[in-house]
Order: sequence, then C-alpha cells, then structure tokens
Amino acid sequence: MKRILVACGNGIATSTVVASKVKDYLTKQGLQVETTQTKLMEVPGKVAGYDLLVTTGQFDGQTGDVPVVKGMSILTGIGADKTMEEILAKLQN
Repeated sequence: MKRILVACGNGIATSTVVASKVKDYLTKQGLQVETTQTKLMEVPGKVAGYDLLVTTGQFDGQTGDVPVVKGMSILTGIGADKTMEEILAKLQN
C-alpha cells in the first residue's frame, strides 16, 4: 500500500479532485494507494511516513526524503498524462 499526501491551499476542493484522479489512475496501473488531503502549510508536520507528496500550489517547505510532484496539470488537464507517469515512476522506485 502506497501512501500519498495531496496538498492544496485549503486542503479541501483542489486536493480532493487531484487525490481522486491520482488514486483512480494508480489503481488502474495495479497499485494499491491511500490518499490524504491537507493544506500546503501543514505539509511539513504531516509528510513523514508518506511515499509521495503531490502539490497543487507553490510549496518550498521541507519534506525530508519524501519526493514531491507538482500536480497542477492534473487539474488543468494540460500535461496531466506526463504528471501521472511521473507519479507512477516515483512510486515504483
């Protein structure tokens, strides 16, 4: 089971949409995933123990050794396929 933290400005709308799309995509790829949404400002205190952080806003905080993928393209649809492939690749490492 892979754990993904999805962060946006308020931790509600945008991150929920992205988390749902990421989970659907990865499930179709045969991965079992659990997603959790949070606010960008809460990431440093929550990110430990996750396999990946996906953000939809500007984030320059610390994540330890948790890789980060910028996920705004998942919302806009422009470049979403490439972003999904990047997420899959990071989880398969």
